[in-house]
Amino acid sequence: MWVGLDDTDSPQGGCTTWVLTELLRELSDLDLIGWPRLVRLNPNVPFRTRGNAALAARFGHGSGPRRKVGEIRGAPVWSFSRGRALSPSERSGLPERLRGLLRRSARWGEPGVDPAWVISPRRLPPELYWRAVREIVPLPGLRRRLHALPGVEWEAAGSGQGLVGASAALAWPRGRTTYELIAYREPGRWGTPRRIPPARARELDRACPGSFHNHDTRTRRALVFPHTPCPILFGVRGHEPAGLPPALGLLKGEEPERWTLFETNQASGDHLVDRSDGLWPRGSPGVVEGSVLEPPVDLPGGHVLLRVGWKERTLRAVGFEPSKTLPPFLRQLLPGDRVRLWGSRPFDDPEDPSVNLEGIRLLSARPRFMPRLPRRCPRCGAGLKSAGSGVGLRCRRCRIRLPPEALPGRWRSRRPLEGVVHPTPSARRHLAPLPGSRWP
Repeated sequence: MWVGLDDTDSPQGGCTTWVLTELLRELSDLDLIGWPRLVRLNPNVPFRTRGNAALAARFGHGSGPRRKVGEIRGAPVWSFSRGRALSPSERSGLPERLRGLLRRSARWGEPGVDPAWVISPRRLPPELYWRAVREIVPLPGLRRRLHALPGVEWEAAGSGQGLVGASAALAWPRGRTTYELIAYREPGRWGTPRRIPPARARELDRACPGSFHNHDTRTRRALVFPHTPCPILFGVRGHEPAGLPPALGLLKGEEPERWTLFETNQASGDHLVDRSDGLWPRGSPGVVEGSVLEPPVDLPGGHVLLRVGWKERTLRAVGFEPSKTLPPFLRQLLPGDRVRLWGSRPFDDPEDPSVNLEGIRLLSARPRFMPRLPRRCPRCGAGLKSAGSGVGLRCRRCRIRLPPEALPGRWRSRRPLEGVVHPTPSARRHLAPLPGSRWP
């Protein structure tokens, strides 16, 4: 049986991943089949939870080899690659056991919390995942779809919006996968400062081969430690699960009470959709190609606005200062440069679309015209001076102007710009593809 959870935390505390570890402990008489799942969803929905992640796990009676995927209060958590289905009595009792656990462990009933769970005898259709990671899913249509699926049971509180994530976690078809080891604090320490020196995060690159986003060299921030009063002590992300457990012995200072290895869709780029057809709904991510129409414009706060031609429309692409890398790159672009950019269209976007940039790739750079500046005015012979950048020259005496196109010179290739630019790690979204990936 598959179990999906979402939105069991609140701004005041809690953590859905921790609730899943409680579920593993509660159902210790059953076996975990496959990896526990941590599935990130569309980061642009206005009612998203922190991190916008949902959780899922599959339970049965395991057979064959097993692997250790966690530890809870000193007891190992094992996972089997295959197993037998639950008995009819075990299946019928599962909803009540889950309901009782969430009443004890989740923020059920608190204002602004929309917890939900879904139980299914099989993985849900993949389109439920693809819609949840790329669009804003209408809740009535999802409820009708779940009602039509045989054997599916669910419960939702609050607005019911957690149902979207819980079902999407059960529908994730995998594909581009990464892993995250999350360690949790003793309950008595929740809300107190974490006792691990942030500088230890830099050592994870060496101790955990294949891990990524442990720290940000530009902002000098440790990225493995949360900054909220949640139960998480630290989380280490990586390409392979075997390289992550060494972090448990490296980050000394506060011992975790439990830990779990999750299979995730982080860094997959699953949320990005090719928008070459000209359709880009509000609140959705996408990838487009176009030509720069105007010189970049500096905005207050260090942000930069770039206008790009896209399907006979003007796309306003904004590189925000916290990305550190995008604004200086945008400032180097010239009208006529061809770019591929990706990001998200805000939910409150007007008809003339804008996009919050997550990355940009320079496809071709327009050559720059390099004029040879004449020393004397062709009319009166007086000296010339600049009339402004890109404006041309002006005679000091007779005041005539010489536009750039009237000046002798030649076109020169510009010094190559960096081909692909991603935000600095502390400004990246969980789903954003890593530098060096083939997509986008």
